[in-house]
Amino acid sequence: MDVRYQRFVRHDLTPDEASELRRVDALATGLGAHLDANAAEIDVVHVHQAQSRAVQEIVGSLLEKELGFAQEVVLTPEEGFVTHARPDFFFDLGNGRGILAEVERGGTVTNNHDLKDLWKTHIALDAQHLFLVVPNANWNRAGQPRERPYARVVHRLGSFFGDTRREVDVVSVHVFGYGRDA
Repeated sequence: MDVRYQRFVRHDLTPDEASELRRVDALATGLGAHLDANAAEIDVVHVHQAQSRAVQEIVGSLLEKELGFAQEVVLTPEEGFVTHARPDFFFDLGNGRGILAEVERGGTVTNNHDLKDLWKTHIALDAQHLFLVVPNANWNRAGQPRERPYARVVHRLGSFFGDTRREVDVVSVHVFGYGRDA
């Protein structure tokens, strides 16, 4: 199965944000190509009761070594929030702006990790973009899909874009679906 990809962008971008988004889109294209090129390797480690770290290491090999993301950077805390947000990966775009990259597996929607990742990006002073890498499907013991997180994440996170009343101050969210679907 090819890697799935969906992009959401806040509709009222400044010229600087539009320029920045072109750079972010280029990084997203690189990540998508890497996921596609490593799909067979990801399928081997994305099985019932596997550790999410195994998928994170495959994705991280590109994010860190080729794209320049740093792993588990503690973000600047927001005034009034007690948080020591530490995303899986962070890319510094300069001038206090950046991209969070999170790799999820089993708890993507059952534990609302997708919504927590969006919230983390929303309240982070130094992050305006989110790369969220989630499974197309998670498996039960019999090897059958027990849930399909990618489709749910796209629906859930998409609801925060497209209507000015619902939009958060996240400039863009890029959702990547990995692994086989059936």
